[in-house]
Amino acid sequence: MNIKKIFFLFGVNLLNILFLAAQTPAKIEPEHIIGTAISVDYDNNSTASTTVNTKENVFDDDLNTYFASYDRSNTWVGLDLQQKYVITKVAYCPRSSWPQRLTLGVFEGANSPDFGDAVPIYMITEQPAENRMTEQAVNNSRGFRYVRYVGPHDMRCNIAELAFYGYPGEGDDSKLHQLTNLPDVIIHTVDAQNITSKKDYVKGIVSFISEAGAVFYSDSLDIRGRGNASWGFEKKPYRIKLAQKTKLLGNPANARNWTLINNWGDKTLMRNLLAFDISERLEMAYTPAGQPVNVFLNGEFKGCYQLCDHIDVRKHRVDITEMETNDISDENLTGGYLVEIDAYADGEANWFRSNRNTPVTVKSPDSEAIVSEQNNYIKNYFNQWEASIWASNFSSANGFRKYMDTKSFVRHFLVGELSGNTDTYWSVYMYKQRGDDLFYFGPVWDFDLAFENDNRTYPVCGANGTSDWIFKRGSCAGDVRSLVNRLLSDTQLMQEIRDTWAYYRDKNIISETQLLEVVDGYADEIDASQKLNFMRWNILNQRVHQNNKPAGSYAGEVEVVRKYIKDRLAWFDKKLNYIPGVAIDEINLTSVRIGTSEQSIRITGLTETVFVEIFNPVGKVVYRKNINNDTVVSLAKGVYIVRVSLENRAIRTIKCVVS
Repeated sequence: MNIKKIFFLFGVNLLNILFLAAQTPAKIEPEHIIGTAISVDYDNNSTASTTVNTKENVFDDDLNTYFASYDRSNTWVGLDLQQKYVITKVAYCPRSSWPQRLTLGVFEGANSPDFGDAVPIYMITEQPAENRMTEQAVNNSRGFRYVRYVGPHDMRCNIAELAFYGYPGEGDDSKLHQLTNLPDVIIHTVDAQNITSKKDYVKGIVSFISEAGAVFYSDSLDIRGRGNASWGFEKKPYRIKLAQKTKLLGNPANARNWTLINNWGDKTLMRNLLAFDISERLEMAYTPAGQPVNVFLNGEFKGCYQLCDHIDVRKHRVDITEMETNDISDENLTGGYLVEIDAYADGEANWFRSNRNTPVTVKSPDSEAIVSEQNNYIKNYFNQWEASIWASNFSSANGFRKYMDTKSFVRHFLVGELSGNTDTYWSVYMYKQRGDDLFYFGPVWDFDLAFENDNRTYPVCGANGTSDWIFKRGSCAGDVRSLVNRLLSDTQLMQEIRDTWAYYRDKNIISETQLLEVVDGYADEIDASQKLNFMRWNILNQRVHQNNKPAGSYAGEVEVVRKYIKDRLAWFDKKLNYIPGVAIDEINLTSVRIGTSEQSIRITGLTETVFVEIFNPVGKVVYRKNINNDTVVSLAKGVYIVRVSLENRAIRTIKCVVS
């Protein structure tokens, strides 16, 4: 090869190298970012210390100096970077002798100087080493002008040194930091106001990060406290109202109003979700949507919560006609209404006591929209329903069944009893649709004391448990316990409970295997979050709310629920005389024969006393009696329904034509 050819080939290769280099973006090396120190403002606070509230100490490369805030909580220190940077790494060093005060500290990035739009970029989950910088990579694609470190609760933001690394740029939202596998709910209120009221809303901005940081949603919001007993706990529950309707985190309802349930007394953090699962298995018309999430408020990690529907009237929630103020006559006045039998009703804006002293809150139409005609109608109709239960003909078609849907009552009852919920009849949602005479029960709600979590009723089942229904020992609003007892005295309703239980057991929809899989699934899903939750709220070895006794570990708390489910299923099967795959009337009433002759119905083959009811086609009782011998009942020609039952055990129903 001659020298010219060599130089020619060398030149071509060099050009190719230069061309490829021009087409490939240079890798951007992160830099140690220097900005202007910023912190919680003490400039106008004469009581603040002038020796330790020194934000510059955190960026002076001296591990012996530190920042310590005057206030114990809601304090921070950071940088104004003057332009946007994509943060790729943070580094930190604790104040000497106080490394534990950095655990659960949160790093945030924002583009508003008040950090109203901030999102977490990292959280310290382990106690760092002393006297050296700990470096952590940050999984974040968005550019931020403002960055800060927010100290954990009650720790005075003690930190010796901070450093941020990254490169200039707008970035994007393709990959944001997500604390665990659970979605993050990040709330910043205006001027970082605390949430101190259940009535007065505070304005702010909320962001949701999910799908491993790939999905981001943000909106302005109003937020206030919520709950009754739960509002008194250290970990607070909240109600949030978004500016725009949305199917939040993929939930079914397109809505503005949502709740954040704190689950303080429920150390499994899943009891509500388990009860909702049972409600869905029993095919209740509406089961609230709920999912575990991590919550941050004004930069502080608040723990593992349950994002849940707010119970209101709309599609995919309580799906009934929403009343207008001019719906005051004829069929329009008949619905829809959402009410709650509510032990706390006297604290609500619109409530009444029934003629039997039952406290009832009218939830929809709400207190600002309802008019007097509607208020009077629903109050009177509720009184008619209660009166029908105590009437002498309460078991007939013109009794309580004229006002109440038994299918929803049975399922509501089974959810409460299977879960062992002592609060089932402390709060009962009911709704009435336009043009429909019936009250429907649901949705189910509030199960923090269920699944063996109430010292007042412990143990619900097992060797030392009760032989009767849990509602008889639980909390009830007014005299609702007597009302439910009265309903259960109806043999047909009791049979509906037995038949419903047998149906879902036989279908393997309610089974030990199925329910324990749900428990274990939630335990796995919540695991990373629960560890951080109980670092923030150190209560695993404490009795809180109505706990019977602490299990001492998250796994131990979950095992309480697992054991309860096993015991409760066995208890239910025995209580309702359930035998897999065998219809209950085949067990005890196979010998009973029901036939017809001229203008009569014959009941023969009795081996013990049975209760017989005969109804005409419109549901009127024409015969009702306990019998223990062959019996002939004289009747006019026509079609009749004959029901034969053994108290608390079995029932048999047959249609007869008398000629």
